[in-house]
Amino acid sequence: MNTAFTLLIVDDEKRNRSLLTELLQGDYRIILAKNGEQALERAREHHPDLILLDVLMPDRDGYAVIRELKNDDQTRDIPVIFVTALDSAGDEERGLELGAVDYISKPFNPAIVRVRIRNHLQSVQQRRLLEQLAMLDSLTGIPNRRRFTKVFEQEWRRGMRDGTPISLIVVDVDHFKAYNDTYGHAAGDEVLRLIARTLQDALRRPGDFVARYGGEEFVILLPGITSEGARALAEQARADVEAKHITHAVSDVGPYVTISMGGATCEAVAAADQDLDLFRLADAYLYEAKHGGRNRVAWAPEG
Repeated sequence: MNTAFTLLIVDDEKRNRSLLTELLQGDYRIILAKNGEQALERAREHHPDLILLDVLMPDRDGYAVIRELKNDDQTRDIPVIFVTALDSAGDEERGLELGAVDYISKPFNPAIVRVRIRNHLQSVQQRRLLEQLAMLDSLTGIPNRRRFTKVFEQEWRRGMRDGTPISLIVVDVDHFKAYNDTYGHAAGDEVLRLIARTLQDALRRPGDFVARYGGEEFVILLPGITSEGARALAEQARADVEAKHITHAVSDVGPYVTISMGGATCEAVAAADQDLDLFRLADAYLYEAKHGGRNRVAWAPEG
């Protein structure tokens, strides 16, 4: 069974649901819905990889369901295949114009259904791989600025909903230009990779997040944690980097590569640009850390 993929089968007739389940359950995880309302609920709850959707259903037909799926940010990217007794060219055209990726007429050929589903799921997998690559920093292998922006927005919305704090840390490698000038860019790249791994290793919870923001800057996002806990993690990460003992003979901080960090914690609120204000605040305290001697953490007072 390919548990990596989940299919949502939507049909008001039990016999049709049973036929498709019997055909596909050995290859995929199957979720069933017997009407349009259930289809929308289960699509939002389970976010399936593919939806097999009947058109002729009472109360809310397949065309109405796909319109709602495509108008919802949570479900608009889920591919939909219509499986229906409507087999005219006009019916197929209408379904495709509404956003369906394929149209299978009943009675269907089991072998053809399997192949079409497999082909569409291969496309889903390829798209996800490309999306993942687009969200990773090519040098360090950790998430990039684009991915950070997306995760920050998601965690900010979660914090508003749950009433939980969010902490942000901005990280800068001390005297990195001087390091590159002395040891060469290849050595500098290796330092960035090592620091990225060290920052990742410092994270303690599944929701903690680190990304390369650009150049020698990194960001750490810590949702649902107190300022004391976030600052303690930052101090540990700073010490871990220094403990790597990467020689930096031209640094005025000490004999090894070090990092400076600025952090801030706040409650997520709905005010416009408040999330950007948190970044600006953390960045301002990075400036404080650098001008206070580097190799240190500076943290914004709460309130």
